[in-house]
Amino acid sequence: MDDISIQIEDKSYLNSADNSSKQIIKNLNLSLKANEFVCLVGHSGCGKTSLLNILSGLDLDFTGKINLGSTEPKMGYIFQSPRLLPWRTVAENISLASSCTDESLNFLLDSMGLSHEKEHYPTQLSLGMSRRVAIARAFATDPDLLLMDEPFVSLDSPTARRVRQLLVDLWLKRPHKVLFVTHDLREAITLADRLIFLESKPMTVLKEIAVTLPRGERDNELKIEQFKQQLFIDYPEIHTLL
Repeated sequence: MDDISIQIEDKSYLNSADNSSKQIIKNLNLSLKANEFVCLVGHSGCGKTSLLNILSGLDLDFTGKINLGSTEPKMGYIFQSPRLLPWRTVAENISLASSCTDESLNFLLDSMGLSHEKEHYPTQLSLGMSRRVAIARAFATDPDLLLMDEPFVSLDSPTARRVRQLLVDLWLKRPHKVLFVTHDLREAITLADRLIFLESKPMTVLKEIAVTLPRGERDNELKIEQFKQQLFIDYPEIHTLL
């Protein structure tokens, strides 16, 4: 699939209380290359979710241009909450987004450690397990572009670490473009090929930085921290965004 280019000149919201307009995004330009995992890093509330809603087509009220390539890509969207249907089983929730073959469904269940929970309902799952189901459901569509909006924000650290690793393992098996929103720099370093730091009020790109730490070393907490501290030394301007 072709590279994706994103140019948003303006995204504003109307304040119904006083009929004023608040600009959320201004002159934002970024791109994604084939099979690239990109993390957007910035303050909570800076407009990252608004950007994902624009890319997914949920919000068409903006000025700019989104070039998704020569063909319409298949998209997956993982929200901050799992958004599972409580009356459907794990297997049914995953298959809901796509007509999975048994082989594909079993692959996703195995990859996300859900094989023993496939007949369970969402109310029987922990939040971490529910996150896994949401990830598997998004991958079931075999997406060209996967949008992820702080999907691990409410998990405890050990659970988040396990689910992040499952995500990366599955992505390496089925590589595609990923745009992942977070305000956690350590999480971004663990996951991304490239970091895009975003200023807010209104949101625009401050800095783009490649993550040069080999993926085989990203399970080492010390090396993640060392890479993070070196970023602060090399790019002191990003300190204010975290």
